[in-house]
Amino acid sequence: MARRGGVMSSRLKEEIAKELGFYDVVQREGWGGIRARDAGNMVKRAIELAEQSLAQQGNQNSNQ
Repeated sequence: MARRGGVMSSRLKEEIAKELGFYDVVQREGWGGIRARDAGNMVKRAIELAEQSLAQQGNQNSNQ
């Protein structure tokens, strides 16, 4: 199965991995070394950040 290009930037992935506490694994083993649970938590956090960003944009647009 071919892999698609990622949606998240490398910088965002690194920031989230640091926030969630498994960036040391990424540094040692690469992204393939993280647990499935960590990957899922990373996606969940990215979705939360995206929702917050959209909510802020919506608030800015309604205040104009």
